[in-house]
Amino acid sequence: MSYFSDIYNGIKTLLTGMSVTGKYFVNAPKEIITQQYPDNRETLKMFDRFRGEVVMPHDEENFHRCTGCQSCEIACPNGSIEIIWDRQVDPETGKKKKMIDKHIYHLSMCTMCGLCIEACPTDAIVWAQNFENSVYDRSHLTKVLNQPGSRLKPGVED
Repeated sequence: MSYFSDIYNGIKTLLTGMSVTGKYFVNAPKEIITQQYPDNRETLKMFDRFRGEVVMPHDEENFHRCTGCQSCEIACPNGSIEIIWDRQVDPETGKKKKMIDKHIYHLSMCTMCGLCIEACPTDAIVWAQNFENSVYDRSHLTKVLNQPGSRLKPGVED
């Protein structure tokens, strides 16, 4: 008797699952969410809240907003961000000022928590839309965020 009841229960659950799929097939939503990746790489737009990787935006004159305060480095729970800085003489004022040499981001260690971006007082780092981070060598996931020769944007202070 148990054999037939098991067959009945199996068919019943199969039909329940097929009814859910059938309802979705008949009453499909107007906007299809599934993306045909990688065929649509040129037109693919990620959602605004997507967390791809941390980047430091620079303007056309190669200025950035990072003061080297190390708030992002301190806020990072697993040490994904490392800031190498030095005190250098500011050519405009003639006083020693903290300037970043390298703003290093280890994507392989990042948990995408966003604490570094929230902690930054000058909005120097933001989330990018990049999600294609497959590499054969893990060392390629370590990136220097500030561009060579970049400087602090005038008017941005600690």
